[in-house]
Amino acid sequence: MSSAVFEPLAFRNLTVPNRVFRSNVAGRFDLYDGTGTQARINWELKFARGGVGAILSSWVGVDLRGRIVPHYASIDRDDRVPFWRELGRQVHEHDCRYVVQLAHAGRQRDVRGFELRKGLSSTDRPDPVHGFESERATPADLAAIARAFADAARRVREAGLDGVELHAANGYVFTQFLSSAINDRTDDYGGPLEKRARFLLEVVRAVRAEVGDDFHLQVKLSATERHKALVPWAGDGNTIEESVQVCRWLEEAGVDAIHVSRGSAFPHPDNPAGESSIAEAARAYGPMLSSGVHTFRNYALFKTPLVRRLFERQWARDPGRIEGSLLDDARAIKRAVSIPVLCTGGFQTRPVIEEAITSGACDAVTIARGLIANNDLVRLFADGHERAPRPCSYCNRCLYNVLEHPLGCYDERRFASREQMVAEIMSVFDDAGVRDPEPAGA
Repeated sequence: MSSAVFEPLAFRNLTVPNRVFRSNVAGRFDLYDGTGTQARINWELKFARGGVGAILSSWVGVDLRGRIVPHYASIDRDDRVPFWRELGRQVHEHDCRYVVQLAHAGRQRDVRGFELRKGLSSTDRPDPVHGFESERATPADLAAIARAFADAARRVREAGLDGVELHAANGYVFTQFLSSAINDRTDDYGGPLEKRARFLLEVVRAVRAEVGDDFHLQVKLSATERHKALVPWAGDGNTIEESVQVCRWLEEAGVDAIHVSRGSAFPHPDNPAGESSIAEAARAYGPMLSSGVHTFRNYALFKTPLVRRLFERQWARDPGRIEGSLLDDARAIKRAVSIPVLCTGGFQTRPVIEEAITSGACDAVTIARGLIANNDLVRLFADGHERAPRPCSYCNRCLYNVLEHPLGCYDERRFASREQMVAEIMSVFDDAGVRDPEPAGA
């Protein structure tokens, strides 16, 4: 059909066949040490078959100390390359591109591996919500992390994948340096914005030096942090004006696109916006209890009815105002740079996406929850639907369940029965007709 959604998008080093990207999201489908499994390939194939132009991988760790949770596939060693090569080969069979999101947790973790020490960060203060412990990274530590990102990007290219995204949003290590609400350093990596951005820019240059100028490199950034929405007694963090300047520096450093997000942490009231069920959160919070110094306190508070109601009121967002809620930030960045801008934020309606693109607010949208609910959403758009017959309800049950259960849509209201819902969630473990990854050295 004739629609801006189905126009190809040409980056400097990559062309994507349409304007809908699967945003970075995945469950704990892999082995404890970060070895990828067939379940992850099956997960990605759901969206490649469903018609998205490109998939942004889930959070992929570049360094063992910097992972957020065990059982996420990583790319921290050369022997990871065959798995990622096979994943990319199968995704490419569906005319879908695959971009690996490279990330480092810093102090923000979900479930700490038994072998890990404190997280390396811009600060030695623990995370204020969960109390994830932190160690102030030295310049030597930062140089080692930059090297880890560059080596990981090289492995992505060797695997035949289509590009990398540096995760500089939502509270992970780059946010911890960029944010005026988190970074308390007084050396060359703290203080004014230019110094807070130094680490990210050094990593961009290290990646470029390793993979060359002809490989796709984009950055995901929290354009507005709104730190007070999460920690009311703290500073609000970076503004859109500061992020616009960071994006200008990123373009000068050789970045090919900006991916716009929001929030100084994950989760955050604005990301993912929607329903907040603390009862659901409490049920799934168990795996985190040993990870931070405040986690048991939080669990007890989640069980307290008055606190639960106050928390849910703080986090609740009107479902009718979620879709496209980040477009003002994306528009401000797009006016300031000449590279393409991607925007996330609850998209699942074709006319809304078309308007976002044709109005010049962004060049493409990225979708997570809407595609978890309807893996074939882009095919539905192509068939003439403006929205899926059973759209995502923004209930966020997928988020609440992900640490304990397989990722999927847990809104029973969207299914004919609970059995149908369970079958859909468990289908990622069905290996029928799917080839095993090639052996190392093949």
